Amino acid sequence: MSEGGGGRSAFSTRTAELAVAVLFIVLGGIVIFDSLRLGAIICLSSTVTFVQALLMRKEKNGSFVDVEALKAVLSVLIPAAVYVALIGWIGIYVASTLFVAVFMRWLGKYAWWKVAAVSIGNSVVFFLIFERWFLVPLPKGPLENLLGIA
Repeated sequence: MSEGGGGRSAFSTRTAELAVAVLFIVLGGIVIFDSLRLGAIICLSSTVTFVQALLMRKEKNGSFVDVEALKAVLSVLIPAAVYVALIGWIGIYVASTLFVAVFMRWLGKYAWWKVAAVSIGNSVVFFLIFERWFLVPLPKGPLENLLGIA
């Protein structure tokens, strides 16, 4: 350290490395402790819920969800899960275009020209905002590579 300034060393490399190592050991210990604490709370509360469900009287065991409500939830959940899975393979912009298009056509019954305009326009706008203006690269797939915008 003294080569650069020619002055007296505040502390040695060994001291700095020891101090940083101790700091990270303490931070790691806090993370481990908190993870164990939160994990224990989750396990405890889940066990209480499990036991309560086992002991539930028949008259209180009503319907949790009806078939139509479950279909409505799954009609959003399944495409959303597929969308998230596709991002890694085809990129966020193509996956988002497909996601918006499927929802507009399937659930909204919009005309194809509206579906195309909104779904493609949405991805173009987000591409410009994130990639060009904020300079935040998002996951891209083979189409973006083919177009040279990856």
